[in-house]
Amino acid sequence: MLATSTVALAFTLGACKPKQEEGANAATSARVVKIGFAAPLTGPQAHYGKGYQNGVQLALDDANALNPQIGGQAVKFELVAEDDMADPRTATQVAQRVLDAGIAGVIGHFNSGTSIPASKVYSDAGMPQIAMATAPAFTQQGFKTTFRSMTSDTQQGSVMGKFVVAKLGARKVAVIDDRTAYGQGLADEFDKAVKAAGGSVVAREFTTDKASDFMAILTSIKGKKPDVIFFGGTDAQSGPLAKQLKQIGLKAPLLSGEMTRSDTFLKLAGDAAEGSIASLAGLPMDKMPGGPDFITRFKAKFGEPEIYSPYGYDATRILIAAMLKADSTEAAKYLPVLAAIEHAGVTAPKISYDAKGDLANGGITVYKVVGGKWEVLETIAE
Repeated sequence: MLATSTVALAFTLGACKPKQEEGANAATSARVVKIGFAAPLTGPQAHYGKGYQNGVQLALDDANALNPQIGGQAVKFELVAEDDMADPRTATQVAQRVLDAGIAGVIGHFNSGTSIPASKVYSDAGMPQIAMATAPAFTQQGFKTTFRSMTSDTQQGSVMGKFVVAKLGARKVAVIDDRTAYGQGLADEFDKAVKAAGGSVVAREFTTDKASDFMAILTSIKGKKPDVIFFGGTDAQSGPLAKQLKQIGLKAPLLSGEMTRSDTFLKLAGDAAEGSIASLAGLPMDKMPGGPDFITRFKAKFGEPEIYSPYGYDATRILIAAMLKADSTEAAKYLPVLAAIEHAGVTAPKISYDAKGDLANGGITVYKVVGGKWEVLETIAE
């Protein structure tokens, strides 16, 4: 049987104290429960990581406001945040560091390239981890501790591959990726889906996640006369790439995944962003079940939410709901509850996991830059 949890129900199950019973010493006597977090908080991906972290912090604040109890004792959730710098080697060191801090669960890491090596560290410790990672490999390792916040690249790549052939009428497609676990994984799935839908991949090129000059790649692609160009990578690269597409005279629109569907891409690409297309998991934020209220409350504390903010929020509330339902912060006791959970979240009305830790339900929204802004083209249910 699935363990049902909504935000309100979870804390009822946690036997929250009525506020009138809370004395002056209640807050100080509450047992601290540490929640680990890791993401890039410096460098070119810091805007992703900070928006993600703020979503997590809002969830902790909301949980603590309800005066939760676990095991008959008041608890207070606190964040232990670490900067993994989007670097795989640093990520494993960070994973050990947050474990040493005495955490009860982990939200993160952000990148697939950091989440995958860190997941081995957490798995060895039996520590549940809800990551933003989208690479298929993250949940294909056989670990019982790995869970996703977003749909996988298999879902996103397949949706976009079908979309460009069936809806955009593209037949000749060029594909570029940044050779990261995320970028290459997304591009691989897109490549497969294009071919399955009857399209042709006329060029497959790669770069790095540090590159800024793509002229040699684009010169090679230009001779193939593609209808569209797909890029698997972050906005730090897709922004300059969009500009160089225009400079070299390539008229094919740029397509990409959720890490391009950002305001940073619009700033970096400038006028060259016009006509670019990108996918993002789930519904537009203002159309999410809890989106409007989340946006209002997030703005009051942190300013404009980033695209990953509501996913960080939901992941944190789910982790806490599992602890409350199990009436324990011990990983071994609440992990089975987490694996079987159904949660009414901000991003979706029912969030649950399959046997591997992938989201059981999901959808993709496709966006296009029109007049310098991201506009919805289509939402595709999965």
